[in-house]
Amino acid sequence: MADDGSGSSREGHHHFLIVVYGIQSHINPARALAHRLTRLGVAGSIRATLCLSVSSHRRMFPSSNGAGETTDGVISYTPYCDGLDENSLPKSDDEERARCRRVGFESLSSVIGSLAARGLPVTRVMCTMVLPAVLDVSLELGIPLVVYWIQPAHVLTAYFYYFHGYGDLIASHVATDPAQEVSLPGLTRPVRVGDLPSFLVDTSGSELTRIFKETMRELFEFVDRQRPKLLVNTFEGLEPAVLADMKRHLDVFVVGPMVGSSTEARVHLFKHDDVDRKRYMDWLDAQPEESVVYVSFGSISKYKKQQMEEIVEGLKQCGRPYLLVARKDGFEDDMMDYVFESTVKDQGIVVDWCNQLEVLSHAAVGCFVTHCGWNSTLEAVASGVPIIGVPNMFVDQPINAYLVEEEWLIGTKVERDSEGILTRKELARCIELVMGEGAKANDIRERTKALKRLAQEAAVVGGHADRNLLHFVKTI
Repeated sequence: MADDGSGSSREGHHHFLIVVYGIQSHINPARALAHRLTRLGVAGSIRATLCLSVSSHRRMFPSSNGAGETTDGVISYTPYCDGLDENSLPKSDDEERARCRRVGFESLSSVIGSLAARGLPVTRVMCTMVLPAVLDVSLELGIPLVVYWIQPAHVLTAYFYYFHGYGDLIASHVATDPAQEVSLPGLTRPVRVGDLPSFLVDTSGSELTRIFKETMRELFEFVDRQRPKLLVNTFEGLEPAVLADMKRHLDVFVVGPMVGSSTEARVHLFKHDDVDRKRYMDWLDAQPEESVVYVSFGSISKYKKQQMEEIVEGLKQCGRPYLLVARKDGFEDDMMDYVFESTVKDQGIVVDWCNQLEVLSHAAVGCFVTHCGWNSTLEAVASGVPIIGVPNMFVDQPINAYLVEEEWLIGTKVERDSEGILTRKELARCIELVMGEGAKANDIRERTKALKRLAQEAAVVGGHADRNLLHFVKTI
């Protein structure tokens, strides 16, 4: 078994350093994986340490001030310096990005050295998707890398083929017509170019797109050379064809749905306490079964006043009870007073943040209006809740919405107007389509229940995900 060059590892014992990009959508699936890995071990034979940037560690553990290791009783959390200022985004300047990468490498190396000095040598370093400094750590310190792919296998397939001979074909289709379809190996049907991951089809010339494509290209070049193992947060019953195809090219282990349980403590980077929880859970308890429209657009999306007005008015127009998550930092204009004051008595409730999996698991929830981030999509699938997709055409959201509507048939995707606005009429139409008594709504509900059963079979203790994880551990 490999060690980190500064300490020896005992045969059959593993210590995973899971380096996480510090946003909600990366932290929760990484934490769920870390917990599941340690649960598989016997007598402490598997250890996991979640490693976050100083700023993210400070948000999770305010009393730590971003320094020092802490634990939740199962796994450890330790900070590292990524070279970025508090709450700042990755730099677009190439020289500054290179500096941050060096700082990240040095800090992670120091973390690994400190762990080894305590008799806890890191045997595998893992990252969610890709963090360039982690690639450097793996190569320079000789610690094998594991990639934790926290998007669907369809997205893995799209990136893989983009960087293996299909990039020019996709680019040519983008240049002519985004509605044109392209066929990729492993996909069960052609997909519209505009539904592929946004960074592969963005023609705006944005620096963010350039940086992300360069980073992903480096990852797949690393994968081609080093052949690391990939853990994919999905399950066989959801994406069988693409998973079978990827296994022909990559060392893939299917470990999802990595959503935890509805009663499990979760990481919240936004204000959320027992008072908030009691208010919305008591309200849900008072609603009829499958009657509530749950609306949340994740931890990053921001909306202008016009769009939020249309959403609120569309919810009122549909006439069904609704739970709307409206983050105070989620509006580009001052909208909070309007959103809260416009809530119709006894029809709706507005909260800053909530335990999403607990809400989706509640019997009162009848559909989920979502941006279609992968965590939200997977949580809805695992909870058996139909989806109304409102993708922001960002990262994996377009293809997730496509899968919901056309591949899995468990919901629908909204159509925006010529200005890119989701209108109140369209939102009300989609809610009725999914929650009404028509044949399509009934078919959607049956499909969601069938996929929920498959997800539960995969996620249950000793199920497919555990068996695949155990097989992964045995292979290293």
